[in-house]
Amino acid sequence: MSTLIERVKERGLPRHIALIMDGNGRWAKRRDLPRTAGHQAGTQAAERLIRFARQQLGLPYLTLFAFSTENWDRPAAEVDFIMDLLDRFIREKLSEFEKEGVRVVVSGDIERLPESLQQAIINAIHTTAENDRLVLNVALNYGAREEIVRACRDIARTVIKEGIDPATIDKDTVARALYTHEIPNPDLIIRTGGEVRLSNFLLWQSAYAELYFTPTLWPDFTPAELVQAITDYQGRERRFGAVEEGE
Repeated sequence: MSTLIERVKERGLPRHIALIMDGNGRWAKRRDLPRTAGHQAGTQAAERLIRFARQQLGLPYLTLFAFSTENWDRPAAEVDFIMDLLDRFIREKLSEFEKEGVRVVVSGDIERLPESLQQAIINAIHTTAENDRLVLNVALNYGAREEIVRACRDIARTVIKEGIDPATIDKDTVARALYTHEIPNPDLIIRTGGEVRLSNFLLWQSAYAELYFTPTLWPDFTPAELVQAITDYQGRERRFGAVEEGE
């Protein structure tokens, strides 16, 4: 494994990897366990991956899709469990993030979250603001369409307030109004669990991202499979809409 890690690092890592962590509920169902057990196992998988990305890969940016705007439609007891799990995860991992140089940022509308979780998020963001080894972006109460609508509203307010000519609005204007304005767009998006879609995740930012889908359920997703996804990514040719002369 160590040799393979060195090999993928030599070939050039993607700068930013984003993960749709799907399959917790199915993982639990296959084991005749409650769905909450799947979420708990999924949190442990996230811990392993964050540590591996920082310590072994030296990855600069990692985004984890933790809770979508659509997830509120799940049973209230399950949502409450996830909120409490996220709260404990952020608080318990904060000292490790500080030690490892992990900077925590959040994409999403946190105002709907429980007060305790909001406080944990704000504290983590402020405490780790100067860290520069890995930026961990947690997509929490996040939906890409809602993000774009929010950006449009913010831009419209600026146009009205400052009298900006709408003709000057371009893609960079929109990008600056997104939650992710401080981090680069993802190079590689990985979805676990067997579904082959983005599910309202980073729709603007994923315009030229490479996509990797695996049937592995999220709690079973290992650092070795992350390396496999990166290896697959490294075998692709990224053209960003262009073609080589003579093709």
